[in-house]
Amino acid sequence: MDADADLIEVFSSIQGEGPHVGETTLFVRFGGCDLRCRWCDSPHTWQPSRQCRIETRRGSGVFRTRDNPVPVAELVEAALALEAPAHRYASLTGGEPLLQPEAVLAVARALRATGPAIHLETHGLAVEALARVVDAIDVVAMDWKLASDVRRAADPRRGAVAPYHEAHAAFLRVARRAPEVVVKVVVTAATQDAELEAMADAIAAIDPETPLVVQPVTPFGRVREGADAKRLLGIVAWLSRRLPRVRLIPQTHKLYGAP
Repeated sequence: MDADADLIEVFSSIQGEGPHVGETTLFVRFGGCDLRCRWCDSPHTWQPSRQCRIETRRGSGVFRTRDNPVPVAELVEAALALEAPAHRYASLTGGEPLLQPEAVLAVARALRATGPAIHLETHGLAVEALARVVDAIDVVAMDWKLASDVRRAADPRRGAVAPYHEAHAAFLRVARRAPEVVVKVVVTAATQDAELEAMADAIAAIDPETPLVVQPVTPFGRVREGADAKRLLGIVAWLSRRLPRVRLIPQTHKLYGAP
């Protein structure tokens, strides 16, 4: 409870992605990210913010602002004001929360004690940070980034970038210590068969029963269109021959305008 967190926002909503879609969720969004996804719908989280916003009443959409960092004890008070115990999950998201592992650990332990299970939404690359916090996490929801659409913040803006498969595989091995782990891959018109094959091979070598969510990109920013239905169904059919727990799930919260 002594840790502080650099946050973007805290609010109550409904989980819009992955296998827990539709569940009541308290979102704690951390600031700062070391990746640059072409389709990212929250580029305002890439850099830590001087201030964050905190919803004042569950479902109100009314926020107050306060300076960062936020003491964990104050965050818990805000979560209780948003009826934290009535939520199925508390989602630690970003940005990339694992850039602040001590804060994630303190927040996870504190919020878990109020009732909700802890859902960690992560880019799936910070292996050492995950190892420090995984025992306080109930669900690790890790992305599997594809080099066709994702660059590191330190990468040049143009040209090919190194793939992420080895780092993701190392992350998945640690994530399996949590009670539940799910992998998500965002598919765009630029997604290549070879990178999907490398992903499937890596997951199958670790645990073929790992749930894999294929998420069609929601056009945003520089991504103007996604893969068509024929392409998406073909990807799911091919992946399902390697991995038995593949699901196609879009971002449902975009349908009803939730954050």
